[in-house]
Amino acid sequence: MNDQQIEQEIQAKGLTAPRITPADIESNIDTEIYFTADHGIEGALAKMELHARHPGGGHVGSLRLLTFCVLVLKNGFTVTGESACASPENFDTELGRKIARENAIAKVWPLMGYELRTQLSRPALTEADAIADLNGIPRPVAAA
Repeated sequence: MNDQQIEQEIQAKGLTAPRITPADIESNIDTEIYFTADHGIEGALAKMELHARHPGGGHVGSLRLLTFCVLVLKNGFTVTGESACASPENFDTELGRKIARENAIAKVWPLMGYELRTQLSRPALTEADAIADLNGIPRPVAAA
């Protein structure tokens, strides 16, 4: 099941409590960037910042089969997803990007879930609390 199918099932069951939806995830993405490990090395070489333990190894060409997706979230936090192709003959740029993005999205769910749970765990601010805060006086004590 993909995220959209799960969302449809949640809606069909009438589960309406606060939750994170696929639309919430998508709206929280500010920027997405894709590149292969080979592109990363080219960029590092261009900046003279490449640090490789075994430069020039026999499998350096495999780096073009490793695709990265970097998602920059609205708050500036970043997550990454990766996709590695075992057979060079099967490498497809678009498919690699889709898989890498899916893997990055999977890392956003728990982050946003944690943030929502934190919000839900805060006590509700009553009108009396807000008035007390605005007036700089202690909040009224709730009756037991």
